[in-house]
Amino acid sequence: MHFRTPESLLTPAMRDVLSRMARAGRAPFHTLTPQQARLAYEAGSGVLEIPKPALARVDDFSIPVRDGHAVPARLYAPSTEALPVLVYFHGGGFTIGSIATHDTLCRQLSHLAGCAVVSVDYRLAPEYQFPTAAHDAWDALQWLAGHATGLGLDARHLAVGGDSAGGTLAAMCALLARDAGLPLALQLLFYPGCAAHQDTVSHRRFAKGFVLDEVDIRWFFNHYLRGPADREDWRFAPLNAEHVDDVAPAWFGLAECDPLVDEGLMYADRLRAAGVAVDLEIYRGVTHEFIKMGRIIPEARHAHADAARALRHAFHLKHPL
Repeated sequence: MHFRTPESLLTPAMRDVLSRMARAGRAPFHTLTPQQARLAYEAGSGVLEIPKPALARVDDFSIPVRDGHAVPARLYAPSTEALPVLVYFHGGGFTIGSIATHDTLCRQLSHLAGCAVVSVDYRLAPEYQFPTAAHDAWDALQWLAGHATGLGLDARHLAVGGDSAGGTLAAMCALLARDAGLPLALQLLFYPGCAAHQDTVSHRRFAKGFVLDEVDIRWFFNHYLRGPADREDWRFAPLNAEHVDDVAPAWFGLAECDPLVDEGLMYADRLRAAGVAVDLEIYRGVTHEFIKMGRIIPEARHAHADAARALRHAFHLKHPL
């Protein structure tokens, strides 16, 4: 049987992006301080993005959380109607990323789905280690459930979503919402982190040269986690949750050439086995972070459209275009 190398799985466009990244010679995150890494990520975050869609509403505000901190948030909406709301948590290994780095993606989801999106700027490590990001995410969702009407939104129809570390936070919020009796229409998960340890086949297969290197994952988590016990906490590793029955329906958008693909599949299987409705797409030949490369990578635009379709279905919305 002919064995395909990991590199041979990549689409020509994805291979071109990786070769450009290699030629650009940017310093890997693990060689930088967290502050330097944040600046580098923000500087590069828009390079491969689609043009920013214009929206009727883009409002900055803040959300109070349990320790008195005010978490910045940004509301996106394609109209001034009382729309359903996707509460979105950005990726970045709990250490980098911001509202700014995910501005285009949140605009696009709002534009294509015809719903409101609230992007939450939860606090980052190492200044704020686990479980601060988890607390901020859950507190923000609860606050929005109680205050969406005051923002001119439809508080009865809420969803959570995120990419990578933000997908972890969204999956965690779905479990906490179930326990709190807070109904959610959907959990929208782009390549979420789900496992306590990075020991799957895909972590080994795509450990170097596929955007998210194993050394960078280790760097992120060494900043975020206080010690070994935090790894086993289900708020970091949703696969460790005692049971996942009765959580919100899930849409997964996974990248084939991504260290996180196996744990995403494992969590989807766990949800399915518990009777949760799961819609899963694996985008072939692309890497972690591909959803922010829509100018070059067609699969990113397909993923935006698929995620928007899942949101419209969950929120019972007609196509806005």
